Amino acid sequence: MSENDTIDPADAGSLVAAEYVLGVLGAAERREVERRLAQEPTLASEVAFWEERLTGLADAVAPVSPPQAAWSRIETAIGAAPRRRSVWQSLTFWRSFAIVSATLAAASIAALAYIGLVPGARTPLMATLSGSAGQPNFVASVTATGNTLVIVPAALLTNDPRAFELWLIPSGETRPRSLGLVQPGQPIRLEIPSDLASRVTPDATLAVSLEPPGGSPTGLPTGPVIAAGKLTNL
Repeated sequence: MSENDTIDPADAGSLVAAEYVLGVLGAAERREVERRLAQEPTLASEVAFWEERLTGLADAVAPVSPPQAAWSRIETAIGAAPRRRSVWQSLTFWRSFAIVSATLAAASIAALAYIGLVPGARTPLMATLSGSAGQPNFVASVTATGNTLVIVPAALLTNDPRAFELWLIPSGETRPRSLGLVQPGQPIRLEIPSDLASRVTPDATLAVSLEPPGGSPTGLPTGPVIAAGKLTNL
């Protein structure tokens, strides 16, 4: 099984800047970033970079209208009294919500590719790993060197006591190869084993399965596959 480690502080700074621009940070985290912006020129530079880099991503996403019963279900869930023309009923709000949901995976991958981008002969690869309902659960990026993969959660996952194991299924093959354990709540950097590096190519598949603590005891997935997606050129 591959060794893995968490993102180092320098990489984490770039991720925070990208998440701040995307608007996916919590209120407390956003206030902390805004406080740091006035004191840390490097962070301010990162934020400016991602504001420029991500401009226009939303333009490629068509508006999605919510179901007619969506507002009623939301009111029931939060116990709110009905209101006329609240922010939840605003077309602008729902369009923004749809844009953020649709572009989160692509924008996160753009950030990860930038973090790991070094001169090399290969084009960086990306994958969006989605569940059966089509919602992105993870996004992953393979750098140009082909020996490092960064995977981040794109959706909140349950606190399942089982381990989350990442698998590579090379193009044209059916046997999964373990790349190591990943975290459902934080970015993880994985070193791709040298014997698998040449098989990390466009059209190869990444998948995440639920396994016993410590990972699969057999070298193959033993639990349900909760997310999967194909690698493509970034």
